This record gives sequence, C-alpha cells and structure tokens, in this order.
Amino acid sequence: MPNKLISYLKLYHQISAEEEQYIIEAFNLKMFKEGEALSQPGSISKELFFIVDGVLRIVIRNEKGNEVTHYFLKENQFCTILNSFHKQIPAEECIQAACNCEVLGISRTALLKLYEKVPYLKTVIDQITQQALIEKINIRNAYLGQDSANRYRLFVARQVDIALRVSLTDVASYLGITPQSLSRIRRQINS
Repeated sequence: MPNKLISYLKLYHQISAEEEQYIIEAFNLKMFKEGEALSQPGSISKELFFIVDGVLRIVIRNEKGNEVTHYFLKENQFCTILNSFHKQIPAEECIQAACNCEVLGISRTALLKLYEKVPYLKTVIDQITQQALIEKINIRNAYLGQDSANRYRLFVARQVDIALRVSLTDVASYLGITPQSLSRIRRQINS
C-alpha cells in the first residue's frame, strides 16, 4: 500500500526514492482514540502530525473553562499548534482526536534534520500550511454574521465529511451554539 504522506507530498513536488525513504523513516505512525489528546494546553508543541485517517480538532478553553473547538482537520492535512511549534512557546490550545485517528508524527528536532536531507521539503510544507490557513480563514469567515441554523447548514454543506464523523457536542462547540440548540436546529431542518 502506498504511503499516504508520500503520495500527498508528490502532489506538490517530485520526490526521489532516496528522499521518500528519508521521509518515511522520519515519521512515526501513531493511533489515537476519540477524545485522546495529541498535545496539552500549556505545553510546547513538539510534533507535527500528518493525518492518515480520522479527524483532529484544535481546542481551547474559554473564560468559563469550557472547551471550544476552533477547527477540525482531516485526512491529508498537517496539524500542530503552529506558533508554539515554531517559536517553542507554550500553547493555549491543544489537539484532540475528534474520532479514532491514525496519524504520522514527527518531532520538531527530527523535522529540522529532515529539512537538511530534503531541503525543498520545508518550502513544500510551508506552502501546504499557508494554503490550509487560508482555507481555515475562508471557512470561518463564511460563518460570520450567520444565525445558528445557517452556520449549521454551511458546516454540513462545506464540511459534510467531518459532520458525519465527529460528535454533535464538538460540532456545537465549533459553531458556537449549545448542543441543545443544535439538536433543535437539526430537527427543524430534517422535518
């Protein structure tokens, strides 16, 4: 079976067999169950993850101490808390598995060594990360000014693959509504 990370990176740049081997050896396969944390708030993000299967969510605690989902990430996306990872400062956010997940992880130290062996990889990963940030902003901006029902409709229309795999509590948190309101909205839409 082809390596999903290599297949994905080849969409952006040709990779020699030797470079493929360097990349494959640098990343470690990890499995996480729904709700498990890949990183903790207050700690420094030391790993970059590539999602092979499943959905991750970026979570922060609000002023009331409740978990708020900032964003969902799915297959063929990289995930870390960027500011913490690059600047090596504690993160306010954490990363959790929104469903059972399979990821490839690489430590910051190993990634920097990999960049020495495969120099263009930094540019490729930076380009992918920038595209993902632009997409995240576009999706979040689409929800601005929308009422709860329209935010949910947009979410289902734009991110249906995620909507079908994560808990309603996580969806409600992401959309900024209570789980009870989301249940009511779903009933109204489906009736």
